[in-house]
Amino acid sequence: AGGKFEQKKPSIEVLPDECLFEIFRRLPGGQERSTCACVSKRWLTLVSNICRDEISDNKTPQASDLEHENADKKGGVSSEDVDSDVEGDGYLSRSLDGKKATDIRLASIAVGTASRGGLGKLFIRGSKSRHGVTTVGLRAISRGCPSLRVLSLWNLSSVGDEGLCEIANGCHQLEKLDLCHCPSITDKSLLAVAKGCPNLTDLTIEGCANIGNEGLQAIARSCPNLKSVSIKDCPLVGDQGVASLLSSASYSLTKVKLQALNITDVSLAVIGHYGKAVTDLSLTSLPNVSEKGFWVMGNGHGLQKLKSFTVTSCRGATDSGLEAVGKGCPNLKQLCLSKCPFLSDKGLSSLAKAAGSLECLQLEECHRISQFGFFCSLINCGAKLKVISFANCLGIKDLNSGLPPLSPCESLRYLSIHNCPGFGDASLFALGKLCPQLQHVELCGLHGITDAGVLPLLESCETGLLKVNLSGCVNLSDKVVQTISNLHGWTLELLNLDGCKISDASLVAIAENCQLLTDLDISKCTITDSGIAALAHFNPINLQILSVSGCSMVSDKSLPSLGKLGETLLGLNLQQCKAISSRAVELLTEQLWRCDILF
Repeated sequence: AGGKFEQKKPSIEVLPDECLFEIFRRLPGGQERSTCACVSKRWLTLVSNICRDEISDNKTPQASDLEHENADKKGGVSSEDVDSDVEGDGYLSRSLDGKKATDIRLASIAVGTASRGGLGKLFIRGSKSRHGVTTVGLRAISRGCPSLRVLSLWNLSSVGDEGLCEIANGCHQLEKLDLCHCPSITDKSLLAVAKGCPNLTDLTIEGCANIGNEGLQAIARSCPNLKSVSIKDCPLVGDQGVASLLSSASYSLTKVKLQALNITDVSLAVIGHYGKAVTDLSLTSLPNVSEKGFWVMGNGHGLQKLKSFTVTSCRGATDSGLEAVGKGCPNLKQLCLSKCPFLSDKGLSSLAKAAGSLECLQLEECHRISQFGFFCSLINCGAKLKVISFANCLGIKDLNSGLPPLSPCESLRYLSIHNCPGFGDASLFALGKLCPQLQHVELCGLHGITDAGVLPLLESCETGLLKVNLSGCVNLSDKVVQTISNLHGWTLELLNLDGCKISDASLVAIAENCQLLTDLDISKCTITDSGIAALAHFNPINLQILSVSGCSMVSDKSLPSLGKLGETLLGLNLQQCKAISSRAVELLTEQLWRCDILF
């Protein structure tokens, strides 16, 4: 025909999908099927749609018996045993983010992991791409990865009930399910999960507007081993759903996190009565919960095992409500209160007395708490308190008069005061007398403190400080650093002086005394090349992290010193050091190949 000829497709490509499917499912092992899947997207799609129970054993009975007999003689295992053992373990983990989250990649994962140990964990973070994950991709996972135990789906608007139902029907070993911002998933999916995945232990639902009480009730009925529940910003979830979960898993549920839900005092009452195994409880932004809810929860006598309690932006967290919680939770060790506008000094003091086992107390943006409340909580918390942290509490003002004689808090090891503008020297002086066993001190953004307040605190610490953070305390000078170096240099591991009024004299003191120091931040300080040279001069110093960000007087002359320090450095911050040239940084990067340099 004019010298032209028709190019024919390979004969196997002419076969319909049904025939190819039958061929693929009769292949002897996972490696062979995985190899075929690499030929084309069509073959990949077909192979990924083969369920494990559809894989045919193409050996004759005699051949199979002979293989087992030979395997027994050799003391080994047959290929069938290898497939069933390797493919069922499910120890592999895969993660797809953004544009990489597609059905084709999921199909590849389903086929590729089957012969390499089986997929155990799958994390998918979607994007707005038109080629995102759909039911097709999840169907491939459900058919090829029966060993899946952990599934996390984030920002997947294209995934609906059909896809998650596929997972529930094929992945019966699922233990952890995380659904975040999946608007097309409804109660129907949770009904399927409840039916198909009875081993579920962890459930996280966030921003799923179409999941409500019916789905949670189904999980409660069918998943008796539930240990952790986190529900956030789901407007259809109410008291019925939460109550079902708590009452059905009374002896297994250990962690409960509820945020931005339309629940009322009823849910808290159920938690207080049925939360017999709960050790961690977090309540955030619950506008319909009142003081009564907290009071009833505390008096329900069910939270005997509660160890960690976090309350954020709950108007019901008042003095009497939180005191009841303190009395009703004898094993409470960690208490975090944030944005509680109705908590006063009296309530905090009573709570501290009631919670006799408290080890950690953290307050943030509780503006009715004053200096009186701070010291009362410190004194009343008992002999077990190890950590106290106050942040952004604007009601705190410095002491106008001295405190009456008080017994010291020997157990306190960690003191953190962040951005409480009224905290001043008088308060620090009192703390020095009360807390002689401190090991970690964080005083950040406190413009009202000076050397006069910090020095007595440093001098009173008897055991040696490990970590000191004074960032943003703009009125502290070299004298403080010299005192830290002299008294605590033998134990000090971290020192943050970001924004303090220190000079090269401080670096000389650090270099001479702080041989265990691994992390030093001297950003925005008035140090020069001489100070950096002093640090490098003393060989025993073993710095791993050094930040000199914003130090305008550190120049290219420090290159040799930084190079010497770089023998141990893993991280170096040179950002906003305007006197250091790009060429110097390039040379330093070549020399310090194992150090991460920010410039």
